[in-house]
Amino acid sequence: MSICNICPRGCRVPRRESIHGQGAVGYCRTGMLPIVSRAALHHWEEPCISGTRGAGTVFFAGCNLSCVYCQNYEISELRRGIEISVERLAEIYRELIARGAHNIDLVTPTHFTHAVFQSLREPLPVPVVYNCGGYESVHTVAFLRKKIQCWLPDLKYSDAVAAERYSSASDYFEKAVSAIEQMFRQTGPYEIGADGILKKGVLIRHLILPGQMKNTKGVLEYVAETFRKGDVLFSLMRQYTPHGRAEEFPEINRQITDEEYEEAEAYMEALGIEDGYVQQKESSDQSFIPVFDGTGVERAAESNTKK
Repeated sequence: MSICNICPRGCRVPRRESIHGQGAVGYCRTGMLPIVSRAALHHWEEPCISGTRGAGTVFFAGCNLSCVYCQNYEISELRRGIEISVERLAEIYRELIARGAHNIDLVTPTHFTHAVFQSLREPLPVPVVYNCGGYESVHTVAFLRKKIQCWLPDLKYSDAVAAERYSSASDYFEKAVSAIEQMFRQTGPYEIGADGILKKGVLIRHLILPGQMKNTKGVLEYVAETFRKGDVLFSLMRQYTPHGRAEEFPEINRQITDEEYEEAEAYMEALGIEDGYVQQKESSDQSFIPVFDGTGVERAAESNTKK
């Protein structure tokens, strides 16, 4: 790949193959080879993703957004993880499936799109979930048309000021909704199997930020105006806990209140958004954040040798 134009940042730099090699890096500050922080069964996604056995979740290091409050700051900004080959990434999928994973859940994969594409050369017997921050390019979504069955984009912002302040992406809403609509064109209305697991479709997530109700209502209005009942799923999330650099932004350096969540939930109901999920207050507990210790990334023999 001569230049990188995967995401809306449009860095257009010749990204190095390995993070340890020579050459340039873009906004995500990674090479082309995937860096993985954890690969394990994960039970804390939405019920149609985690099911009873867990999602086969692969957490990638690095990100194209750099949200100041990211709960995965340790890997998104500090990029803690292990660089692996495309072949090893494909092996990880098979290992997770052998352990009973309902799907392969790729978390923050955007900047490693080409490696993901190559790793999915052979079709998998379970759905592949693209779990992303929403700041995607339409051409990248289209590039993955035949590889991804389920899309899990965030829709973080409707407010450009908030998007710029917290994620340095004033064009976030414009880019995210264009990408989400492309995702929907590719999958059509969502389908949930008899086992309760999402087989194909789009599940839009929105994390409520403290003091940002106007932003949340703008997101809800977009979803209600754009999609009909049965088109997409929607998850209204209350799990915000200050992480990363949140303490530098006093207005978001707290959890949301019960009143804030109740106001958002009531607005969602008033708009007629019924297909999806709301969260309990307990979801904001830090115990739900995985330990990014390299679990499942290396082959068992390699891991044992290093010990």
